[in-house]
Amino acid sequence: MGKIKYLSEMVIFRHTLFALPFVFIGVLLAQEGLPSLSKIIWILLALLGARNGANAINRLIDSEIDKSNPRTANRHIPNGILQKWEVLLFIIVCFVGFIYSAYRLNPLCLNLLPIPMFLFIIYSFTKRFTWLCHFVLGATVGGAPMGGWLAITGTIVFPEIIVPFILWVIVGLWVAGFDIIYGTLDYEFDTQYGIHSIPARFGIATALKISAFCHLLAVILLYLLPLFYPMGGAYYIAVIIVTALLVYEHKIVSPDNLNNVKIASYSINELVGTVVFIGVFIDVIFY
Repeated sequence: MGKIKYLSEMVIFRHTLFALPFVFIGVLLAQEGLPSLSKIIWILLALLGARNGANAINRLIDSEIDKSNPRTANRHIPNGILQKWEVLLFIIVCFVGFIYSAYRLNPLCLNLLPIPMFLFIIYSFTKRFTWLCHFVLGATVGGAPMGGWLAITGTIVFPEIIVPFILWVIVGLWVAGFDIIYGTLDYEFDTQYGIHSIPARFGIATALKISAFCHLLAVILLYLLPLFYPMGGAYYIAVIIVTALLVYEHKIVSPDNLNNVKIASYSINELVGTVVFIGVFIDVIFY
């Protein structure tokens, strides 16, 4: 039980809130209502296996970098709380669950598994050679609504597939935006040790502007989504709230004040997906 606790801490289990609401937004829109309980269970198990396995891979691959970085030296692998073989076993269990859940959903989900698996693995290496690593992370997490949509439909049909694709872009820009903010914490370490990131490449001030631009594009696409899928008032209220949250997020961080970076990049964004999900849920189920 102690190891399970440490593994949960390592993958920051509560950050499943970044992807989970958007998976089920994809589900709700594809189903135009609630799916069966068995579908919900297999989708949830697939999400948990994918997300936690991917995060554990990142921790395993980055363990030596984390050991050198004073900010991350106390993480579970560098600090010896968890052994690498234990984390590897956890990754295997997670991905076996992910693969089996995809199998239980439909053949298309199973056949497309190489795409997310590739993204899960390659992301952890991107910081070693490109400052676009934030956008690779965004593309990885952004697949959540597409996964939810395909879990229900089991087919790729045009033009309907445009809806989850737009959601993919929205989530990708949103995640990349707050990951750039988080990357400012490691500006000095990254520049010293040759780790690639937007803050290290362009400086903190420019990085925050790029982050804000990503979030601006994400918000614009949220407002445009009803052009492709009818939405009601609850959705628009949710998007207005999200807009306010993101504006506040950028107000509390500046090149001269990075004290609120963790609040801006994590705490506030844990609310974003949930707010959008509530708006979509109300419109799809009750109207």
